[in-house]
Amino acid sequence: MTEGVLLLHGIARRAASLRPLERELAAEGYATLNRDYPARRLALADIAEMIAPQVAAFAAGVSRLHIVTHSMGGLVARVLLARHRPANLGRVVMLGPPNGGSEVADALHRLAPYRRFFGPAGAELVTLRGAGQERLFGPVDYPLGVIAGRRSLYPLASLLLLPGPNDGRVTVARTRLEGMADHVVLPAAHPTLMRNRRALSQTLHFLCEGRFDHR
Repeated sequence: MTEGVLLLHGIARRAASLRPLERELAAEGYATLNRDYPARRLALADIAEMIAPQVAAFAAGVSRLHIVTHSMGGLVARVLLARHRPANLGRVVMLGPPNGGSEVADALHRLAPYRRFFGPAGAELVTLRGAGQERLFGPVDYPLGVIAGRRSLYPLASLLLLPGPNDGRVTVARTRLEGMADHVVLPAAHPTLMRNRRALSQTLHFLCEGRFDHR
């Protein structure tokens, strides 16, 4: 039985944004589920519940279920695994995940245009979270690799809102997560991480080896 990869996109994206990564995975022999969902209309928990039945059906047809995410998709994956973890879970790779939130969301989440565009999940991307929200994510007791970017296409946001190295939306420091198996930083920007050649290569390496290539 083949191994499978669930792909979860970011908040302002659709499944099409992960097509380059999906093609790379398929070429390596993985079955893929590139799941679309209304990221700007639902809260994180609601997204996880919405996709859970299809993910369970996909997991039942593969030997191991790996997960690869971009941006907020990493938070969706964490909620999904806390509530509906498949018995055959393999490895998880997150590209540019706001695991510790984003200072950009801190600055904008109270503004009406932000709330209208990014919806309930957008308000959950702040750096200060209540105990209830933290419980949504559960512990990281699975093999997790995190890929962070350190190049920005948004100079004002990087200069005014994001302290330290960042990808224009999330700081390198806030991509990190207790319990992760490995972490790598690439010269890539947040919106392009999922089609960056080095990020694709590192994703495949982690799925195969359980670690990144630090050579």
